[in-house]
Amino acid sequence: MPNHPLLLFLVAVLVLGVLAFLLGRAKAVRVRASGTAMYAQPDQYGWFAALATAGPALVVSGVGGFLLLLLGAEIPTAWLLAGSLVVAAAGATLGLRLVTPDFHARQAIERVIRFILAGAALISIFTTFGILLSIISEALRFFRMHGFWEFITGTVWAPGNSFLAAAGRADDAASAARFGSVPLFAGTFMITAIAMLVAIPVGLMAAIYMSEFAPRRVRTLAKPVLEVLAGIPTVVYGFFTAITVAPLVVSVAGSLGLSASFNNALAPGIVMGIMIIPFISSLSDDVINAVPDSMRQGSLALGMTKGETIRDVVIPAALPGIISASLLAVSRALGETMIVVMAAGMRPNLTANPLEEMTTVTVRIVAALTGDLEFESAETLSAFALGLVLFAVTLSLNLVSVIMIRRFREKYRVNNL
Repeated sequence: MPNHPLLLFLVAVLVLGVLAFLLGRAKAVRVRASGTAMYAQPDQYGWFAALATAGPALVVSGVGGFLLLLLGAEIPTAWLLAGSLVVAAAGATLGLRLVTPDFHARQAIERVIRFILAGAALISIFTTFGILLSIISEALRFFRMHGFWEFITGTVWAPGNSFLAAAGRADDAASAARFGSVPLFAGTFMITAIAMLVAIPVGLMAAIYMSEFAPRRVRTLAKPVLEVLAGIPTVVYGFFTAITVAPLVVSVAGSLGLSASFNNALAPGIVMGIMIIPFISSLSDDVINAVPDSMRQGSLALGMTKGETIRDVVIPAALPGIISASLLAVSRALGETMIVVMAAGMRPNLTANPLEEMTTVTVRIVAALTGDLEFESAETLSAFALGLVLFAVTLSLNLVSVIMIRRFREKYRVNNL
């Protein structure tokens, strides 16, 4: 136990919290037994005393750990944990002192819970900003070596001997390194577009069938089976693409008189679309089921058929959720790596032919950050520049989705007056 001060600290805080709960509850029971009316139940006073004990101690230790680990502050761990326990003891004393008939313990607990929920929301926000700042700091180092405009508009991705230049062992050939990201993003958008052409129609039609036409028994069986696709590891999809789908694409292209490479963009795009179908079908199914039955019944009462009701009433009403599901699937496709590595290859190739070899941004990020490359080299730092641009692309998609969802909600808002 002495070799694990953090574990010892957590156990101590837990013991103090339980003790404060029992003492606070016992004090409240004694006050009520004397015939004095109180604003809350004894258990609520006990929970308030426990929160007053453990909450400040965990906050102090968390802030100290942040300063210690991330900012490099020189704070002895033993002092930090001991100070947190002192804060816990002070909080327990204050919490027990507030166990009085005039104290609204229930309202105090609700305020604490609101602060906890707000803190949880802020953690996600701060994490996003932390990721963005860490990417930006390294991306700026890359843009000092190679211009931003060259990176955005360049059509050739050829790192060359840039890693030797960072190690001081390069000749003039290292200056020929070129980092044009257009081929990488073109391959990313090509494969994503193919995946969406497969996933959106199939997923949406599957959702419509399961929510509007399928009997209960079929729906109970089909929906879990369809969602199993989301649990299959991507490496398995990669094997399936490389061994089965890619040769099939080459064979079909040959029968049509077209030339196709075994490493092509069409095969991973198709399989990626199959992988994404559960995301769209499951979310769209939930959204369609959320449309009020009164809208369907009103449409049928006006003489519309079931198909017309689905097309003109149900789908427009559920369209914001369907758009959200589709954009979530797009984000999932943009970040896929394993299927592309195993089936599309790793060669940057700027082409509009999906039957040729291509690669994506995420594949190049993995290639740049693995292996024996020097971290200070332009090739390694280019991974952060690619990640920054990909982050901007996904952020733009999210902003567009928010705007579109708001417009459709205003257009198809149901007036209950």
